[in-house]
Amino acid sequence: MSIFSTGLNPLKNNKVVPVFLTINSGYAPYAAAAIHSLTQRVNKKRYYRVIILHDGLNWANRIRLRSLVTDNVAIQFKKISNSLYLKAIIKYCSRRKGAGDFFSSAVYYYRFFIPRLFPTYDKCVYIDSDTILRGDVGELFDTDLEDNLMAAMVDPKVEVIPEFRAYVDKAVGVPYHDYCNSGVLVMNMKGLRKMKYLTALVDTINKYDADLVAPDQDYMNVILRGKIKHLDQRWNMEPVEELPKDAKLVHFNLFNKPWHYKNVPQEKIFWNAARGTGFYGDLKRQQETFDAEKQKADHAKIDALIKKAAKLAKVKEPVIKYEGK
Repeated sequence: MSIFSTGLNPLKNNKVVPVFLTINSGYAPYAAAAIHSLTQRVNKKRYYRVIILHDGLNWANRIRLRSLVTDNVAIQFKKISNSLYLKAIIKYCSRRKGAGDFFSSAVYYYRFFIPRLFPTYDKCVYIDSDTILRGDVGELFDTDLEDNLMAAMVDPKVEVIPEFRAYVDKAVGVPYHDYCNSGVLVMNMKGLRKMKYLTALVDTINKYDADLVAPDQDYMNVILRGKIKHLDQRWNMEPVEELPKDAKLVHFNLFNKPWHYKNVPQEKIFWNAARGTGFYGDLKRQQETFDAEKQKADHAKIDALIKKAAKLAKVKEPVIKYEGK
């Protein structure tokens, strides 16, 4: 199959399952592993379109990513163009750079542009690039959202790390047992367009200019409070040693990335997916060059993030609020 083939039968376009990822060039290798794992688990009777939102992928990375298309999985690229919304988010992010600020890039907010940029879709799936599929993403797409605007899983790290739990309860103002991870989402795109979510997000950012631990995720939880359906945990599993057999998606979120560290839980799942891409050698070299100094710096950032959460949890009332409809 040509690398320029879409892998999509246009006559079946009304049955397409749209799946979005948002990356920059540095995240292309991880996205490739995620996409390859997706192609291995799809329903052969359905059609899927993987849409990659980016801030400027080079052609070499595009070609390697496009080579992952199959007969029923298409790959499309969409560069995020400049706009008043993006300018506001970039300006906000530029003030967030510092120790422990993992989420100081505008790329983390691209997922919330999806409903506005793709008005032909009423529903979609979004997955982070550090995920590996072990089930058919079409099943995730079929989630009944009922009257909700989003489906996401309660964030497992918030539940087990006391500092994060206190931060969410106090600074974000969302009960920790309702606070959701934004790495795997089923979006009610029609509903999000109707409520003008992107406008609500930027207006809230401009109003509070808040210093937060996970800004994109924190704002999502506040603005959509009461409108997020909780996903089954199988669709956003931590890479624990004893992974349940029915796990549908593994999320290498925040700590212990297998392309940085050896002997991390479920690393075989990642490397099996990466082996089927053109980035396998690059990823192995990343792991080999992630030396003790880089590991120390990585751990320091994580420690700083936890300390930041503990400090922000001391507030008397939430630092952000949403008073929209």
